[in-house]
Amino acid sequence: MMLSDVMEDYLKAIYQLERGHDDRVKTSAIAEELDVTPPTVTSMLEKLEDRELIDRKKYHGVTLTPEGETVALEVIRHHRLLEAYLTEHLDYDWSEVHDEADRLEHHISEDFEDRVAAALGEPEVDPHGAPIPGADLEPPQQPTGRTLSESAATDRVVVREVADDDPEVLSYLSDHGIEPGVTLEIREVAPFGMFTVMPVGDERAEAVSLPSEVARHIRVGEEVPAE
Repeated sequence: MMLSDVMEDYLKAIYQLERGHDDRVKTSAIAEELDVTPPTVTSMLEKLEDRELIDRKKYHGVTLTPEGETVALEVIRHHRLLEAYLTEHLDYDWSEVHDEADRLEHHISEDFEDRVAAALGEPEVDPHGAPIPGADLEPPQQPTGRTLSESAATDRVVVREVADDDPEVLSYLSDHGIEPGVTLEIREVAPFGMFTVMPVGDERAEAVSLPSEVARHIRVGEEVPAE
């Protein structure tokens, strides 16, 4: 099935908006995700519906059909494998790879995808901790846990996933040693949602304050008991 890059972007956006939610995806949510106008979204949804890639109910939103979900998962697999390859083999910083992967994800062959996956040892997550769909294109398991913004002072949590769409935030977190796999001790939750955290196990680490807007984009695992 030949689809334009834009069509694939829409399917990927719908999949990501559907993740963890039972409701249909609204036109307004897609418009915000892709930074386009609602009329533009409506026009594209009509095209995707004609190709039986989405199930659309007027005024109630859309869901992906099985065919649409398969396309979305393939694009996401390409994207996250490319992010991993760029960081591990081409020395890109994790704050740089999202845009590069966005440009490349529509244009790699299945053979190239297989070779990248093999070179990386068939990774299960990308550099930001997001799950990489397998070659069978089955939906990966939904991440568990909660966001940092839902945690409380004195908690110890393990960073599982960080949103990859803001290079400045990623650079800031990297400079302070906050990345997937790192344990954080939450020192303080100030009024208006400012979270002061300390990476555990690094003697050079310093406490860092994160606004709630950043904290809600960091998914963390269950509490780790303090020693």
